[in-house]
Amino acid sequence: MLRLRYLTVGTLLLLVASCGTSEPETPRVELPPAGARFDYQIGGPYRPDARVRIVVRDRGETPVGDRYNVCYLNALQTQPEPMEGSLTWWRRNHDDLLVKKPDGEPVLDPEWDEGILDISTPDRRQKILDIQQKWIDGCKTSRFQAIEADNLDSHTRADGAFDLNATKEFMKAFVRYAHEKGLAVAQKNGGELGDSGRRDIGFDFAITEDCEAHDECRLYAEAFGDNFFQVEYTDEAFRKSCADRGGKVSIIRRDRNVVPYGHSDYVNEVCPAS
Repeated sequence: MLRLRYLTVGTLLLLVASCGTSEPETPRVELPPAGARFDYQIGGPYRPDARVRIVVRDRGETPVGDRYNVCYLNALQTQPEPMEGSLTWWRRNHDDLLVKKPDGEPVLDPEWDEGILDISTPDRRQKILDIQQKWIDGCKTSRFQAIEADNLDSHTRADGAFDLNATKEFMKAFVRYAHEKGLAVAQKNGGELGDSGRRDIGFDFAITEDCEAHDECRLYAEAFGDNFFQVEYTDEAFRKSCADRGGKVSIIRRDRNVVPYGHSDYVNEVCPAS
């Protein structure tokens, strides 16, 4: 009997030790409903149509309480002025983490005048992620369910400072951290990743711009099935997309600057019901 008591106590001690060293469970990540109607509002918020189930908004905006909300975050370039993360902010606080020209001026995305974050080394990647963790946390605190990580193609504008492999390494860590917070992460464009975006980096779904216009939609279908959300900016590509995959994949046509409802340039169309 005495020996049995010692064995029982020993077993309990082992169980306590085991519980004390176990890893905390990663929160469950919720995915958007594939094929559900969505609205792309990164140019400014407005009340979505009652039939919209998924809304994408900038991280500085408030999500819509009764929808699936995606938090837009410019993961590899600077944010719009004057918010934290703008080009001015990076130059003032972390100038050494921007890609620079030989004269010391930052390399800019020629279309949007955004600075490009220098993810060329493990140390730089970690420093940039340390800064962005606060913004990821903010998406979670604001009650977004997912993040849209933009500019996966910034290596094409970085004057050779880094390549696609550096982008993959940075985004692996970015996605891992977001998942630890219970946030899904959308691959934004980056069709050249093929299925490595899902398989190796860990993206959960995709948001694409002009994949029909660039003949890339099949790349997202091969990686994510029907769980990608397609924005087209021209009527021809939009109509062809609706004919090819409307009713399975969620497709909208927006104006190029995704301005809010009420603006004279506002365009927001969905595929006609079949």
